[in-house]
Amino acid sequence: MRKRSLTAAAILAALIGPTALAVPSYADTDRPIPLSDAGDTVADGHHLYLADRYQHQVVVTDTTGKVTGRIPGLPQVRDLELSPDGATLYAALYGADKIVAIDTTRLTVTAEYPTGAGTAPSSVAYADGRLWFGYGDQWESGLGVVDLTTETPTVTLDLAGGHDFAGPPKLYTDPDNPGTLVALDASISSGPVVVYDVSTATPAIRVSADKGGFYKDAALTPDGQDIVVAGPGTRALTEYRLSDLAEVRTYPVKDQPETVSIAPDGTVAATVLDTDDIGDTYVFTNGPARPSVRNVSHDWMPWGAHAISWSADGAKLFVQKDPGSSAKLHRIDRPRAYETKLTVDAPASAPRAKSLKVTGKLTSGLALPAGTPLKVTRTDMESPDGKSLGTKPLGTGGTFAFTDSPPSGGRVTYTVTYEGDAAHTGAKAADSVAVSRAKPSLTINNNGKVYAYGKDVKFTAHLGTTYKNRTVEIWADPFGSDKPNKRVKTGKVDSHGNLSVTLDLKRDAKVTAKFSGDSRYTSASAASTVGAKVSVSTSVGNHYKTKSVWNHTYYFFHKTKNPLIATKMSYYWGRAQKFEYQVYYQGRWYPGDPAYFKLGSDGVSRVSITGDHGQDVGWRFRVRSSYINGSSGDSVNSTTHGAWKYFTFTK
Repeated sequence: MRKRSLTAAAILAALIGPTALAVPSYADTDRPIPLSDAGDTVADGHHLYLADRYQHQVVVTDTTGKVTGRIPGLPQVRDLELSPDGATLYAALYGADKIVAIDTTRLTVTAEYPTGAGTAPSSVAYADGRLWFGYGDQWESGLGVVDLTTETPTVTLDLAGGHDFAGPPKLYTDPDNPGTLVALDASISSGPVVVYDVSTATPAIRVSADKGGFYKDAALTPDGQDIVVAGPGTRALTEYRLSDLAEVRTYPVKDQPETVSIAPDGTVAATVLDTDDIGDTYVFTNGPARPSVRNVSHDWMPWGAHAISWSADGAKLFVQKDPGSSAKLHRIDRPRAYETKLTVDAPASAPRAKSLKVTGKLTSGLALPAGTPLKVTRTDMESPDGKSLGTKPLGTGGTFAFTDSPPSGGRVTYTVTYEGDAAHTGAKAADSVAVSRAKPSLTINNNGKVYAYGKDVKFTAHLGTTYKNRTVEIWADPFGSDKPNKRVKTGKVDSHGNLSVTLDLKRDAKVTAKFSGDSRYTSASAASTVGAKVSVSTSVGNHYKTKSVWNHTYYFFHKTKNPLIATKMSYYWGRAQKFEYQVYYQGRWYPGDPAYFKLGSDGVSRVSITGDHGQDVGWRFRVRSSYINGSSGDSVNSTTHGAWKYFTFTK
């Protein structure tokens, strides 16, 4: 169990603590801790020691909660106790039937005190050179002592002084009340609080009283004269006077109390199960009437262990939370200050440069007076690092409101900050507004035009009125998956609002102008899709002469020769040329069935026209090679027809 064991220097630090606590900012932190479940916690001026009964170890952290060491090999370690000088940590080993002494500097076991087979010690308390321990199981439980005042420490059992414990007692001592040991019979509803006189090795009961049993935890007041007990059902922490166990006061909480700890200056802290998630950690800064309540975990708090501890100087409070694989040690830096909660509510949207209203609320267990200053900052596109709007006063009932006319459009965030004071923690909250912006005019020319292969084409983007940003980007996205969309120019438009770039077109392309917007105008884009033809040429071979006749240049072939038609075309993987063949009869051209021929990797396709050309003598023919978008094997260029080539056969 957690017993108060502090040096005079630590007590002095605690007494001057409240003055020092008024200045630091609110900075609670969570630290992961390697505990399988919540365990007993004790603290000295430099470290916290946390028992882990399932992993048989004590985990050691510094005063920030950072793990600095472990003490392994402690079977089912249950309870921890520090010697008055802080040099020795005593641990009750339930699974090894012994109590061990641990050097807090070297973190090693320096002595072992076997308590007897099957005793299973589960609690330990130091008083006047003796280690008192609770042991056993159910009605086979009792009170024992390890007497360290003798040259050879001795162990004595069955010292309950006539009381029959229903389970191993929870034990508490305090050096400011020497010769006094408090035992809680916590395993039964009729179990009493028992106060022993342990000024000798044989304890005697001074006073005993049933206070409802099933005690979860307890802590002695700084003078050792009273005890605050976390009991069941009453939903309250209750303080009793040790001299007669009369009730002194209660500390009201809204759920079942689980663990309690008292600082050197008398401040009481406790955790509750918090089944309604309304607050799990209570600090009674100003006594029972008005606790400061924090919600450090949205899951149930640990139970069955002393999972809360003040730092040795009483300046900070450590709370175990989220037991299991996600266990954490939560450090409260200003436990005596009332936690404040701040909310800010701004409209979802608003017009630019028009007045809007922001409201909010600042609440605390200790109400803040009207007029309390709140700092307001506006963050927007014009002031990305934030612009101070000065301070706004808190109104009655903890509410506040202010108006603003945001000069910038886009996402505008209003951040409200309460700095805190000696009695309150600081708080900060924010809300954002979608402020309207005008839509700018942006165009780019040449949309729908088709150009010859390799043509240098000038594209001009035109940007209309904007506020500050006059920069435009131009992107070119050639058709075909092998060519990426690429930014080809970025710059400010000229005095006419224009920005131009010249592109060498060899494929169809989508050319896009982009404007990123500014604080008064939205972003915009405009696209122009243009076509690029292929390069195609056709040559004729195996003829014996050419002659201009019938308004065209004709190639003449002997009937024994096959015309060889060679086509060269811009190459693309899998591309084929469309080959058309026509014959002239009675004043018009009649087509034959067209065919597609693949291009070689050099972009050349050769077609030989075979057959019995004796029958073709005197007839007029023509052929043409074309690229047909979508039919020639791809769609990266615009349809392009080559020139007709005319020929005839002679004998």
